[in-house]
Amino acid sequence: MFLKAELRPRRAEMFTLSHPWALLLILLPPVLRIIIPPYRESRQAVRVPWFQRMATLLQQQPADGAAVADSRTSELILFWILWALIVLALARPQFLEPPVSRVVPTRDLMLLVDLSGSMEAQDFTNSRGETVDRLTAVKEVLDDFLTRREGDRVGLIVFGNAAFVQVPFTQDLDASRALLEETAVRMAGPRTAFGDAIGLGITLFERSEVEHRVMIALTDGNDTGSKVPPSQAARIARDNDIVIHVVGVGDPSATGEEKLDEEALTIVASTTGGRYFHAADRDQLEEIYIELDRIDTREVEAETYRPRTDLFHWPLATFMLFGLVFHGGLFIKRRSEARKLSHG
Repeated sequence: MFLKAELRPRRAEMFTLSHPWALLLILLPPVLRIIIPPYRESRQAVRVPWFQRMATLLQQQPADGAAVADSRTSELILFWILWALIVLALARPQFLEPPVSRVVPTRDLMLLVDLSGSMEAQDFTNSRGETVDRLTAVKEVLDDFLTRREGDRVGLIVFGNAAFVQVPFTQDLDASRALLEETAVRMAGPRTAFGDAIGLGITLFERSEVEHRVMIALTDGNDTGSKVPPSQAARIARDNDIVIHVVGVGDPSATGEEKLDEEALTIVASTTGGRYFHAADRDQLEEIYIELDRIDTREVEAETYRPRTDLFHWPLATFMLFGLVFHGGLFIKRRSEARKLSHG
């Protein structure tokens, strides 16, 4: 049974500003207009030869003067609006979308499935009561087991004469179930290289950064073809903080390659801090995986983030539109005044 991590309540969509302090710049133009004096420029007046005589007749004393251009209130408001649009774009408005939760892997789980020739023995029953081979029953139970792996990265190694990676570590449980279904008896050879399968799993765990590392091995025979004995591979797994649970589905009373060496399998499990189980039928096999759920209970961690969509281009587009309208109006007005002067 898994415990779900509690997430904060989902907040509705909303608008926000990435740099709200930038809005203070909106007040900059009116403040500067009050503080800074108007711009003055001295220009030479028109020279007339009789200016001094006229000033004497009028008894006026000429003095230096200056002209201050007066702006229309409507133009000042428009310029301030354009400035405000630029400042709003600098503040970087954003639209916060609904929160998105993502399950964070907290455990790497590697399944080791025996595909040796003895797995074709038809001594198991499926959920409909039909007699099926061992591998078919294993697939059925593992399929249910994988549906409860939320928050885990799952991998699959199959082994016979040698061990092969069927599925590397992934959170795509649908892909794991599909590739498990494609396995077949003897596709990796008729013998049982259990120790090599553990060694290959250890190699895959070397790149794992997750704290909890678990192997679940399922085999129905004794090791007959490994280069590394299972007991030695188990010690290496223990040194790498890997726990191995072993499920035996063979006949302990059998002999030869089909013999289920429960003593060796128990040593593998106990060396790494795991447990050994024996399943004589599908019901026992299902109960074992339920028990494994209880043994390796851990909280599912999740991280939540809210996607942000930038909207700064909207105030910039409005700024450009207003600017085009303003300059277009000035152009039309000047052309109209020029035509009046030419006809006058």
